[in-house]
Amino acid sequence: MKNDTDQTSAGLNQIMEIINAKGDEGELRQIVERANPHPDQKNDQK
Repeated sequence: MKNDTDQTSAGLNQIMEIINAKGDEGELRQIVERANPHPDQKNDQK
């Protein structure tokens, strides 16, 4: 159950980041990259 809560919290945080980006293309790209990293990259940006 805790894992579900953690995933929900992470999803809500990501939605808030997108809203706060207010169309800043560079920031939106960073959010997407953190959510969907390339297979050869580690997701160290938390």
